[in-house]
Amino acid sequence: MGRVAPATPLAAVQAAWADAVGRRIASEARPVAERDGVITVACTSAAWAQELDLLAAELLEKLREAVPAALSPRSLRFTALDLES
Repeated sequence: MGRVAPATPLAAVQAAWADAVGRRIASEARPVAERDGVITVACTSAAWAQELDLLAAELLEKLREAVPAALSPRSLRFTALDLES
């Protein structure tokens, strides 16, 4: 039986993340939190966080196409965090 995820913006973005942003970005960053429509994306380094911040509008557009409108993120916030934990 498949796993049922809660219908939250974070869960929707997490489910669509790799397909929407591509494997390379997904291997370096992942959505970890949501507050008031802002998705926080943890990146493997500050350099990745900065690069993805420059691509935020493009990534946000791809995510909005991939998730239901009611769960669509308002914006993305990138931060460098330890993804190994």
